[in-house]
Amino acid sequence: MAFTYILHSQQLDKYYIGSTRNSLEERIEKHLSNHDGFTAKAKDWKVVFTESFECYDLAAQKEKTIKGWKSRKMIQKLIESTGH
Repeated sequence: MAFTYILHSQQLDKYYIGSTRNSLEERIEKHLSNHDGFTAKAKDWKVVFTESFECYDLAAQKEKTIKGWKSRKMIQKLIESTGH
């Protein structure tokens, strides 16, 4: 099982879009841990969207599609459509 996910930081008012082939919970823990990278800028990341896939290639493709939108409004519509 693989996942595409979107995190939101209220502190930064930013979204982070990612995908993982591992446990979603473990991946979120890594984002919240001490590390280098974009999500290290805040510690209040919340999962606002998830979608599961049978294989990682499909999850990575969905991540790329969402990032390609380059549109906060479209990301928010996606989140709202899933009831998060």
